[in-house]
Amino acid sequence: MQRNMLFLRSFMILVLSCIAIKINLCFPNILSSLKTLPIDGHFNFEQLHHAAKDFGNRYSFLPLAVLHPNSVSDIATTVKHIWQMGPGSDLTVAARGHGHSLQGQSQAHGGIVINMKSLQGLKMQFHIGNLPYVDVSGGELWINILREGLKHGLAPKSWTDYLHLTVGGTLSNAGISGQAFRHGPQISNVHQLEVVTGKGEVVTCSEKQNSDLFHGVLGGLGQFGIITRARISLEPAPEMVKWIRVLYTDFATFTRDQEELTSGESTFDYVEGFVIINRTGLLNNWRSSFNPQDPVQASKFKSDGRTLFCLELAKYFNRDETAVVNWEIHSSLSQLNHIPSTLFVSEVPYIEFLDRVHISEIKLRSKGLWEVPHPWLNLLVPRSKIQTFAQQVFGNILTDTSNGPILIYPVNKSKWDNRTSVVTPDEDVFYLVAFLSSAVPSSTGNDGLDHILIQNKRILEFCEIARLGVKQYLPHYSTQGEWKAHFGSRWEVFVRRKSSYDPLAILAPGQRIFQKAVPYSQ
Repeated sequence: MQRNMLFLRSFMILVLSCIAIKINLCFPNILSSLKTLPIDGHFNFEQLHHAAKDFGNRYSFLPLAVLHPNSVSDIATTVKHIWQMGPGSDLTVAARGHGHSLQGQSQAHGGIVINMKSLQGLKMQFHIGNLPYVDVSGGELWINILREGLKHGLAPKSWTDYLHLTVGGTLSNAGISGQAFRHGPQISNVHQLEVVTGKGEVVTCSEKQNSDLFHGVLGGLGQFGIITRARISLEPAPEMVKWIRVLYTDFATFTRDQEELTSGESTFDYVEGFVIINRTGLLNNWRSSFNPQDPVQASKFKSDGRTLFCLELAKYFNRDETAVVNWEIHSSLSQLNHIPSTLFVSEVPYIEFLDRVHISEIKLRSKGLWEVPHPWLNLLVPRSKIQTFAQQVFGNILTDTSNGPILIYPVNKSKWDNRTSVVTPDEDVFYLVAFLSSAVPSSTGNDGLDHILIQNKRILEFCEIARLGVKQYLPHYSTQGEWKAHFGSRWEVFVRRKSSYDPLAILAPGQRIFQKAVPYSQ
């Protein structure tokens, strides 16, 4: 027995030694092969720590190298080179835009991270006419598209709340904000894509051309290709925005008004909402950006120890329409059931409204509170279950909202294309509920990472036990079984697309859906 154990130990040491020798022999070969690739940009093999960070600040995986491409060809050449190395190579590729992923999704442990912002230099091309659009790089920031578009009097129709994100990043997820009830998410407002597949092929795709790849990449979590160019639908840009907030104490009344505003022809162009639990001096804080319509009554309003629901609205307009717009807003608000003394209104330029989160970012950065862990949880909750969800989560699980905002608002499934890879609940209306928490580093209290993660787990467990039919937005799972459950009946299509466009599982390893050289089952 002892002799057998000794033999087994010796054998294992020999095997591990062979593996180590193979890695050491292969490593210089991989590096030299990358260095000799015919590209216009360059690889960086040092100072890689920035590519091992993201907004979530919870995961850090060092890549082997970072590619700074000067052209789409650079990306295709690199991916094709790794594809040609075959399944024996462990190299993977992750496209990194502004690094705003939450769980290491834009990282590639020991692989290649592509700095998509290097493609920002590719010129935007605006096409003005009855159906205006703009062709932009996948590494372009939405804020830059807005700034350039305004020079032509145009802007995209659908946004995210934060604009300092890349086109490729948001289109690989969905891109949701308060305009989605009318225009759908950003992926519903794309005419055409240019994509580098996991085989290193550059493919132009649209609804009519290579449509399976087009729909697969939209909301595809980077699994089928890297978005290098996108054709985005535009509309005439307004000059100004009436920005409105009102409060509710009753959740059912709050959601009924939200649903009324997002069904049919709404006066408003943007509808969102917040949950506010046990916040002191809430309305006083609003005064820095909004004007109370009834200052005396607003000053008497107490938010301490209460669970409140804020309805946030926006109406776009041009200055010569002010009188008509004021009348429309007054008429619409009169049909709502909010607390009258909590009506606050602001009037700001269009770009200031859309870029509002960046102002908060600047303040948080100045206090060192931006680059902290962000254990966010984003859920899509069926309309029929939102009351049950709210009663348990806002009534029992959460005791305050001091760790960050909680967004909640309905969207219409009819504005989403079910041919894309995004998974949504099986109802005509569902709610985005986003817990946008920030954790205080090294804290062991209620503002610490562990406490927030436990809270998130309790919310997910409740959804599972109560069978609410909730789907994660910006999903994150640890096992392929969990991913299969997430996609449900769509899993087979997802796997087929992976087999077609990235059969070696080279792309987006940080999503942890597929592993390179490990067979995936349907």
